[in-house]
Amino acid sequence: MSDPLSGLLAALDLTDTGARTNEDIFTGPSQWMPLGRVFGGQVLAQSLVAAQRTIAEGRVVHSMHGYFLRPGQVDLPITFSVDRIHDGRSFSTRRTQAYQDGLPILSAIMSFQDEDEGLDHQVDMPAGLPEPESLPGIGELIGHVDHAVAQFWATQRPFDMRYIPSPVFLSVEGEHVAHQAVWLKAIGTLPDDRNLHRAALAYASDYSILESIMRRHGIPWITPGLKVASLDHAMWWHRFGRVDEWLLYVEESPNAIGGRGLALGRIYSRDGRLLASVAQEGMIRVPS
Repeated sequence: MSDPLSGLLAALDLTDTGARTNEDIFTGPSQWMPLGRVFGGQVLAQSLVAAQRTIAEGRVVHSMHGYFLRPGQVDLPITFSVDRIHDGRSFSTRRTQAYQDGLPILSAIMSFQDEDEGLDHQVDMPAGLPEPESLPGIGELIGHVDHAVAQFWATQRPFDMRYIPSPVFLSVEGEHVAHQAVWLKAIGTLPDDRNLHRAALAYASDYSILESIMRRHGIPWITPGLKVASLDHAMWWHRFGRVDEWLLYVEESPNAIGGRGLALGRIYSRDGRLLASVAQEGMIRVPS
């Protein structure tokens, strides 16, 4: 494996095949994962990059709505087809389909807008939380665990993550509440490409959001027979922020029923600007 950040940048550097039907066609690699399934955040970010390649400069993404249709395989490349649904005076709409072996694994629709002035308000960032430097990194917490997934999470993710109050990898400590917060940032400096930072933020937004559901029910990742899968993912970009600076991901779950759980998230810059909002429903099946 290459170093994690180089692997992320390579995955987001899609190839324009030159093929044209009524859609634009791109291809991208799959990052290695210990269980052989493509990370959902990777496909979300790649789908956004594919759509960005068809958008005029100065028009930026403000929303994405995607459905995960099938698990992707890490040993296969991914083909992305972009349908240029609409280009208006201020907004553009794109649909991206991600394929492996001719079958769709993700379908997403995205909207882009010229940057403009307008009304401005936001929900404030929670106050009184520990600073990221005061919290242990994942390597410190599970780097000693002799398991492929634990070692990958500890050493091969392109983002440093610091949990408040603590992660749910091996146990759920404290009160079983339906909320948590995570400080995160890329482990190195990214290029000064705002579209790349927006795509990388989509990538990171899929890491931990469903854990608010697991925390509420006292279910750690290590639970034997636990099955967790993202079903859909919605994201709204509000303000620009760099992902190689500390960001606070505030996560909560308002509901779980029928083997599904809903989780909501807000991503803030360290100085308190609300950068993005996220919603995801996931399948969570716990052995009886």
